[in-house]
Amino acid sequence: MTRQPSFVIRAVALAAGVLLNVSAQAALFEDTDARRAILDLRQRMERQAEEIQNVQRSLLEQQNQLEALRGETARLRGEKEVLSQELSQELRRAKEQSQGVEERLKKFEPTAVKVDGVEFMADPAETKAYEEALSAFRKGDFVGAAASFTEFVKRYPSSGYVVPSLFWLGNAQYANRAYAIAIGHFNALLAKAPQHARAPESMLSVANCQLELKDLKAARKTLAEVAKTYPQTEAAVAASERLAKLK
Repeated sequence: MTRQPSFVIRAVALAAGVLLNVSAQAALFEDTDARRAILDLRQRMERQAEEIQNVQRSLLEQQNQLEALRGETARLRGEKEVLSQELSQELRRAKEQSQGVEERLKKFEPTAVKVDGVEFMADPAETKAYEEALSAFRKGDFVGAAASFTEFVKRYPSSGYVVPSLFWLGNAQYANRAYAIAIGHFNALLAKAPQHARAPESMLSVANCQLELKDLKAARKTLAEVAKTYPQTEAAVAASERLAKLK
């Protein structure tokens, strides 16, 4: 067996060492790159995870804000409904109060009335007082009616009800046999409204009172005046008939 020279052995050993060193360095290089790549990947993943967390937090905040807005919207809607109901109630109360005021005012406002063909304005109080007095007369309470009509004429001297009040007052006093007083009120009617629808009957009533007082001369004169002043009336016909009986 031939022995190799020692330098060859050393050369071979040196070459083998170099190869081993290069391989080791290559492996070391590869391990470093891999670690670096892994570190880079890990950092990217960490950044992405952090970004994801930030996005999640932002979405959660937005969701919370949205829920808060929904809650606020619901609250405002509820307040709006409450305010609408309160406003509706206030408007209804205001309308009722306004109607109540109008109704109360109507109790004091003059209204147009028509009595014996004569139309005039009268306060509700006047109408009530007149109707109450007339109701007493129609019920046969001549004393009460006379008192009520007397009070009415004093209280409302300018009322359109005065003339008819004088007529019914005279009739109530005639029924109470207060003939002289009745004549005075019938004459007051004739002086105040000689063309009134109740005037012919009032003059005839004067004649009737005079007859009750046994004043035939005055009664004849009055009956003749009725026929002359108010011809073609029922009172004139009745006056002529009674005058004929007195002659």
